[in-house]
Amino acid sequence: MATGSKKVIFAALIGNSLIAITKFTAAFVTGSSAMLSEGIHSLVDTGNQVLLLHGLKQAKKPADEKFPFGHGKEIYFWSFIVAILIFALGGGISIYEGVQHLQHPKAIDKPFINYIVLGLAMLFEGAAWLFALREFTRAKGKWGYIEAVQRGKDPSLFVVLFEDTAAMLGLMVAFAGVALADMTGILYFDGVASVIIGLILVGTAIWLAYETKSLLIGESANASVVRGIRNILQGYRQIQHINEVLTMHMGPDFVLANISVDFRDNETASGVESVIAEIDNTIKTQYPQIKRIFIEAEARKFSLKAQQS
Repeated sequence: MATGSKKVIFAALIGNSLIAITKFTAAFVTGSSAMLSEGIHSLVDTGNQVLLLHGLKQAKKPADEKFPFGHGKEIYFWSFIVAILIFALGGGISIYEGVQHLQHPKAIDKPFINYIVLGLAMLFEGAAWLFALREFTRAKGKWGYIEAVQRGKDPSLFVVLFEDTAAMLGLMVAFAGVALADMTGILYFDGVASVIIGLILVGTAIWLAYETKSLLIGESANASVVRGIRNILQGYRQIQHINEVLTMHMGPDFVLANISVDFRDNETASGVESVIAEIDNTIKTQYPQIKRIFIEAEARKFSLKAQQS
């Protein structure tokens, strides 16, 4: 696992823990629905970071008889659980609280406390967001941001970035809701802000669940890696045809590759063994994330489309 992932998670964990306590205190004193939603939001984020750290720890467990390819997918599972928690707890409770406040609006006491707390929260959350963005930018390389999320294999980085982005949006909405309710006297603004915060969390959760689902099921390595493997195979004259190159991420830094090739008929068994060993070493040297390689010597396979033509 990337060290940067843990740094981002620890930074978010510390920040969200302190912010959650502050928000709940302010919500209790002022009676603000939006502030309570923000407190729930920060509490859920704190729990999520604990789950991500647990996932990273579990993913490092070595392979054993029951799990011969290791436990790398643990991080995918816990990232998916995080998305569910954001949806159910963060989004659901915030929307419920907002609706309740719209049905039974209450005046906000001492609104200046909310302004102070939200201002400090924006400062601390903004620092955590910048740290997460910097690590994500460094990890994504030349890819665009959306492309990096779609092609990235370490969800712990973009999960925290998504959470921090949603947190910043939520803080701005909460600030606007409290300010409008305070300045206009229309108490419904506070409840509306709470509902909007919930919808932001629901949208974030759906996107996170969508991006982590394919990794959990078994996503292939990036197309550039598969092309690279094919290029390596094409460099061996002993191979007459490449049938297929199948890959699957068993974790962010663990790729399983299954290769089927048709060797030339005049190759001896010992020659094939020697070439397979060389291919295995070459691929692993060029792509260190590929930990296990299975090479099958099979007669050339034709696709169904080729057979019908």
